[in-house]
Amino acid sequence: MPFARIDGVRLHYDTQGSEALPCLVLSNSLGTDLSMWERQATALAEAFHVVRYDTRGHGQSDRCSAPLDVARLGQDVIGLLDHLGIGRAHFCGISMGGLTGQWLAIHAPQRIDKLALANTAARIGNAEGWTARAALVRREGIDRVADGAASRWFTDDFIVRQPEVVRTMIGTLRAQDSESYAACCDALADCDLCDAVTRIGSPTLVLAGAADPVATVADAHWLAGRIDGARVEVLPASHLSNVEAGERFTGLLGRFLSA
Repeated sequence: MPFARIDGVRLHYDTQGSEALPCLVLSNSLGTDLSMWERQATALAEAFHVVRYDTRGHGQSDRCSAPLDVARLGQDVIGLLDHLGIGRAHFCGISMGGLTGQWLAIHAPQRIDKLALANTAARIGNAEGWTARAALVRREGIDRVADGAASRWFTDDFIVRQPEVVRTMIGTLRAQDSESYAACCDALADCDLCDAVTRIGSPTLVLAGAADPVATVADAHWLAGRIDGARVEVLPASHLSNVEAGERFTGLLGRFLSA
């Protein structure tokens, strides 16, 4: 099981595809892990050196033991690329991972080729909501959040059609370390990139879920409208569109990166 030690924290990662191919980094959403990218990694490894990682505090990566912000999450990606000897990479992040991607394209543009931002926004939600969720998790644990996650992550139709997928992903959330989850909520509460996204110069694809209540289609169009040349694609999905509309998501991502 490969790990990279970055700023005193072990980050768990996985690679697929030849190192001679262009690199694609995939960044997970809050409360998930790198397994959420299984379909994309398998399909795209023929054309890309795919690097998936568990965001700090998630999956097999170390728990968070200090206050966290999105800058730290972006610096973790830079550290991982340095560990792997990769100078530049394409980047695809979903939700919180999408904020990480925006930070990288703003603050480390020399490391990012093409950028795919899925089910995200320049500011996701509001500070009060994230602060309240962090307090809830610290007070009562992760189960209260996990109980309502399926309806945020997936449409009702998908929940009925793919109950095992839903159970597996909710199980991953329930296994999340509560303090690490709360620390990520604090980071999201503080993250507002609305004034900075106009500095993104990477070719950018914004992917949205038609039924996403967290990062809406309107959020996607707002974001794309402030990034020169960016375009929006809307998928028949809720918040985790790479899972719910996996085949279409993968096709759109692959064509964008290969163009």
